[in-house]
Amino acid sequence: MALERDKHTAQRALLTLHEAQLLELYRRMVLIRQFEEKTAEMYARGKITGFCHLYAGEEAVAVGAIYALYDKDYVVSTYREHGHCLAKGADPKVVMAELFGKVTGISKGRGGSMHLFDQDLRFMGGYAIVGGGLPIATGLGLSVQYNEGPEVVCCFFGDGALPQGAFHESLNMASLWKLPVVFVCENNFYGMGTLVQNAICQEELYRFAQPYKMPGVRVDGMDVLEVYGATMEAVARAREGDGPSLIEAVTYRFRGHSMSDPVEYRSKREERIWQERDPIKNLRRKLTVERHVAEGRLGEIEAEVARQIDDAVKFADESPEPSVEELGKGVYAGS
Repeated sequence: MALERDKHTAQRALLTLHEAQLLELYRRMVLIRQFEEKTAEMYARGKITGFCHLYAGEEAVAVGAIYALYDKDYVVSTYREHGHCLAKGADPKVVMAELFGKVTGISKGRGGSMHLFDQDLRFMGGYAIVGGGLPIATGLGLSVQYNEGPEVVCCFFGDGALPQGAFHESLNMASLWKLPVVFVCENNFYGMGTLVQNAICQEELYRFAQPYKMPGVRVDGMDVLEVYGATMEAVARAREGDGPSLIEAVTYRFRGHSMSDPVEYRSKREERIWQERDPIKNLRRKLTVERHVAEGRLGEIEAEVARQIDDAVKFADESPEPSVEELGKGVYAGS
């Protein structure tokens, strides 16, 4: 009965999305795409250095899942977290400033691309260790349960995290104690350059939910509405005290694993096939064909976002570097 109730909640939420909400989903995906494209440009110009993993192509997962959350719900991410952070409501200015290593950045210039964090937004960080966010999300879920809070924890991770012991330990504990955690696996088929079926014995990753006695579902991660519906269902279950869920979102990163990856391990034909399934183009078609939204309205959103991204770059470029005195702060508690 609980599963039927949660499914009804999700279906009703999908059916009642009005035009303004659909346009907001579109705006958020365009924001992430343009931000990542500008990030690549700034990296090439030497404004951004170090490791940098872009999210272009996967926008529907972050936007669809996070749109199903309340503001006070928690999000835990990976080192490919620009999109999750922006979808949670972070100002593009402070995210870009962080990538530039400036003191005005979201982590005061100390974290860079892989370590965005904002406690006020309840964006609880990106983690450079593969699977490193899973036990943290489980701990947050335990804290919510202990304090009898209404919050839900949404944990994003890639397909490369599934062979990690932390994945299995986290799902076991979350299920055993019925913790309010939604585990979202972003299956983009490659852990760095390793094809998923060469690393994981079970290619249908959502089936890992079964031994841990939690619902598991595979969704089209290039369709923001499908991701939103599945997450709504999982969130309703978690908020009612019925425990965690596992969502496998099948998606595709349009760029390499990182900015230093020449992507020689996959074919151009494969890339073209997935680019035809672009999640932004997908929603754009639905808006113009099914909802009869004018192309001009979508163009206005894109132009508005472009100005916002230009402002973010200007802000980051003009922001000061951290002082030498700041270097040792935050290394130890209370420092």
